[in-house]
Amino acid sequence: METNTRENDLASFTWRKASYSGGEGGNCLEVAQGHPTLVPVRDSKNPGPVIAFGATAWGAFVAHLG
Repeated sequence: METNTRENDLASFTWRKASYSGGEGGNCLEVAQGHPTLVPVRDSKNPGPVIAFGATAWGAFVAHLG
C-alpha cells in the first residue's frame, strides 16, 4: 500500500464512484484512473484522504470479490 501520493498528483485523475452506490449518496468508494502503477481510493463522502494501492494488489482484491 502506498501512502505518499501527493494531493496535487491526484488533480488530473478521473474519479469513478462504485456502481453499487446508487443515487442516494450512501457510503461508497471512489477509485481514480490515470496512474500507471497505483490505484488511488477515497471515500466519496469525505474525498480528502486518499489511500493508494499497488495495481497488482488492487487487481487481486477485485478478483477476489467476484
